Amino acid sequence: MSEEQTSWHPGEIVPESGIYECDCGAGHHWSTDVKGHRFPPVPAGCPGAAWALRTDAHPDSSHPGT
Repeated sequence: MSEEQTSWHPGEIVPESGIYECDCGAGHHWSTDVKGHRFPPVPAGCPGAAWALRTDAHPDSSHPGT
């Protein structure tokens, strides 16, 4: 895969701890503090289809060993 993935669908594995926002634009948030969990369904009645990272829970950990 040559491009970095920027959104994930419900049921996919959370790649990085942080706060994710639904792609519908209504500001629905899902907070997770443990990577490896699965993304939840989008909120009931929401037209969105995926989650995108809004705030990294550990912004200084992107470069291990530094």
